[in-house]
Amino acid sequence: MARPSRTIGTDTVSAIGIGAMSFADFYGPTTEENSYAILDAAAELGVNHIDTSNIYGMGRSETAIGAWLAANPDQRAKMHIATKGGITRDENNTRCFRNDLAHLEAELDKSLARMGVDYVDLYYIHRRQAERPIEEATEALAALVAKGKTRAIGFSEIAPSSLRRAHAVHPVAAVQSEYSLATRFAELGLVQTCAELGTTLVAFSPVGRTLLTDRPVTTARLAEMPFLQSNPRFQPPNLAANIAQTGQFRALAADMGQPAAALAIAWLLAQGPHVLPIPGTRSVAHFRELVQGAQLQLSPEDLAHIAQVLPVGWAHGDRYSAEQWVGPERFC
Repeated sequence: MARPSRTIGTDTVSAIGIGAMSFADFYGPTTEENSYAILDAAAELGVNHIDTSNIYGMGRSETAIGAWLAANPDQRAKMHIATKGGITRDENNTRCFRNDLAHLEAELDKSLARMGVDYVDLYYIHRRQAERPIEEATEALAALVAKGKTRAIGFSEIAPSSLRRAHAVHPVAAVQSEYSLATRFAELGLVQTCAELGTTLVAFSPVGRTLLTDRPVTTARLAEMPFLQSNPRFQPPNLAANIAQTGQFRALAADMGQPAAALAIAWLLAQGPHVLPIPGTRSVAHFRELVQGAQLQLSPEDLAHIAQVLPVGWAHGDRYSAEQWVGPERFC
């Protein structure tokens, strides 16, 4: 069977990517050897889009990718690498955002060094600096394209109106946003605007941070996941309600003979040819389940059944806490 694909800018990539935040303990302890195993499986299965950031483990994710590429030099030409910059700390060690060229270029240079590459295929502004016009931020990214340090540009967690403004300055190859059966706000303008402009919507957390899998996170496992501990959907009583609600989805997937994660990925890919999920995992077995979803073709009846068990708005709790909402642009 032909491997499904997507486009980012002028590049053809696999229809599913690797979210490499999981290479840096974000969802629990991991090792570089474990990250190498995921990358080995990706190479075997034809998954060639890798998404990371300079702040994932403060460079740890990029370092793991760089070590794997050094051990597998033939893979660089096959892999489509995306990273991000723009989140930093001020003189008081307070988290802040910078979108000026000097900062973005300095951070990208460090990312290139950690990964042992001359350029990345896609460079995102990880968070918008609200007081800086997005046109200026886009010009900074365009300058990095002109310098040959990235082949394409993108933004993470911006509004459709911001995308239009940025795209008027320079083609925006990708916008990264949370999007899944658990988080549907992107359908109120971002999915449509990306399709109109030819921008790929790169969907992170496509399996709802485990809620849309056969092994949703337990209270015990939350002890090693500070981000989820403070996330409203994973606090009582929301967590129990969300696990109960998604039980119907797991049952439907089982009836179809599919892992729940595969069904969640297949649903997302069915939302448009410009949607590209980037799940993260520390498990090769789970990674194979996710990739299985890219081969699954859903019928209109399948999609109707999914909508029946997980209607829009089913989730209990906000997707972010007040602190986690600092940076992403709200537009609905």
